[in-house]
Amino acid sequence: MDSGDYWIESTWKDIDGTLYAWYHNEPDGICPGTTLTVPRIGAMVSHDNGLTFNDLGYIIETRDTINCDAENGYDAGGNGDFSVLPDSAREYFYFFFSVYGGDVSEQGVAVARMRYDDRNAPVNNVWKWYEGGWSEPGLKGRATPIFPAARNWADSATDAFWGPSIHWNTHINRYVILLNRAKGPPGYAQEGSYVTFNPDIADPLGWTMPVRIFQGGSWYPQVIGIDSTKKETDKLAGRVARFFMHGVSDWEILFLNPYESP
Repeated sequence: MDSGDYWIESTWKDIDGTLYAWYHNEPDGICPGTTLTVPRIGAMVSHDNGLTFNDLGYIIETRDTINCDAENGYDAGGNGDFSVLPDSAREYFYFFFSVYGGDVSEQGVAVARMRYDDRNAPVNNVWKWYEGGWSEPGLKGRATPIFPAARNWADSATDAFWGPSIHWNTHINRYVILLNRAKGPPGYAQEGSYVTFNPDIADPLGWTMPVRIFQGGSWYPQVIGIDSTKKETDKLAGRVARFFMHGVSDWEILFLNPYESP
């Protein structure tokens, strides 16, 4: 592995017990004299339930010029802060990730996918959704955001969604993504946590308009299912689940169909 910090941000255990993981990497030395970095996404695999991992390489990174004048406090561009989930048929893995650089029209939350069968050889097999098709490579390709930034990430006061966390909800039969919204001064000031829904993970245009569910709070909103009999996890939840922010849960979250009352 190269220099910098690494975080495993999503995992998937195969039927045979093989554990796949995807990491967010922030390389060092991007803009000397600053704290700025340019995140990218890589893949790993473990055959001993996470005791050790083999690095499979980087699979998603930006094509855009590094902007060392960015004023957000963290990123001079890059693709990162993501989550991964396969479709129900296990035909594709879908990557929902944050885009921090390039033209503001391409910044925000974007999506890419990889065939499930390519999970052991992911390099050059991930494709970003761009202008209506899965046409751009994960490495250096362009992306059309499904939730575009309202204001450039390079500005001192941005306004953009980031850090998508996805799960399938069995009670409402929808995919659910929770999002951070950074709005205001540098440092990714947290305006709130938002939710969006989609019955079809393969349809990037099917997501509902994000609605705020928590004002302020911390980064990294996440749903984790609590019914062990249904093997609920961070990828599968039902009517009642735990709502996490920054790894801490002080609240439950309740999912209702339109005809139901709390």
